[in-house]
Amino acid sequence: MNQARLNNLTASMRTSNLDAVILNPGPTLTYLAGVEFHLMERPIVLFVAPGKDPVLVLPELELPKVDLFPYKIQAFAYGELPSEWDDAFRKAAQSLGLDGKRIGVEPRQLRLMEFGHVKAGAPEAEYPDASEVLSGLRLKKDKAEIDAMRRAVKIAQDSLEATIPLIKIGMTERELSSELVMQLLKHGSDSALPFFPIISGGPNGANPHASPTERKLQAGDLLVVDWGAAYEGYISDLTRTFAVGEVDDECAKIHKIVQEANAAGRAAGKPGVPCAAVDIATRDVIEKSGYGKYFTHRTGHGIGMEGHEEPYMRGDNMQLLEVGMAYTVEPGIYLPNRNGVRIEDNIVITESGADCLSDMPSEIRVVG
Repeated sequence: MNQARLNNLTASMRTSNLDAVILNPGPTLTYLAGVEFHLMERPIVLFVAPGKDPVLVLPELELPKVDLFPYKIQAFAYGELPSEWDDAFRKAAQSLGLDGKRIGVEPRQLRLMEFGHVKAGAPEAEYPDASEVLSGLRLKKDKAEIDAMRRAVKIAQDSLEATIPLIKIGMTERELSSELVMQLLKHGSDSALPFFPIISGGPNGANPHASPTERKLQAGDLLVVDWGAAYEGYISDLTRTFAVGEVDDECAKIHKIVQEANAAGRAAGKPGVPCAAVDIATRDVIEKSGYGKYFTHRTGHGIGMEGHEEPYMRGDNMQLLEVGMAYTVEPGIYLPNRNGVRIEDNIVITESGADCLSDMPSEIRVVG
């Protein structure tokens, strides 16, 4: 599998006029090699060039991981003295003849530290953005990847169901988020969660990316729970909104609208449809209800090894959906200083349409 992934990358590089790409620890490196490295103070970089064995620069203490690679690589290891690190990068670049060549980089992942060492080893090289090549590599998920994501969804849903009976009026957002994290780990999530759960009640729920606070849950709150699990490196990202006790008529109304928008977005996905159509489907429901200005973000984003990756469900994205693409559908309505609602599901495009990996009920549920 990993050799096939490496071959796909090098084929894409040839058509993109790249002589090499460099990867530091992160999802793309793990995807290609099946080996995980920590992103730390010691630089680690994999050089991939078409027609040549990949080259890895790494600290000596990480050398045992070289044997875990599924294909032949050449390693250049360095010791603890930072003054000697550039020499290892210079040898790596020279082994592939990269000085003066085009070396693609992953801007969202590559740090200035690693870039500085690579540039010291190949000072005359060009360093174009290789985002399109690298994001395309992981864009369409195979069966094993989808199975892992499906398992991550089940872990997340089971964890929240186990947490719901613990929710009480007077509990703080932080207390609830801590309980949910414990349940995620108990139910089998990887220890590296995709993100810390967003637990936001009442006015805090009007902030789509709120962090849990010491605010106590109160009767009449809408409670937004945005959470996910990870399984074998693949993630789930879900949101449900609950009623803490009885809520007013408008809160119940906007929850119903968002539920309908979510259903419209899920139904819109199919092969050959532009990503924009998914965003338009959810937005139309909310705009026609009179709450359009309170839906303040795109409808969704790709998921896989990262919480946010290609493709993006926004109104200007004409990229066509293809079999194996996975993404979220998460419309919301956010009433400033009052309450918010978001309902999020995970979708995978199939040959006949779209498969919703999540099946936790989205109807409003009373907790507390």
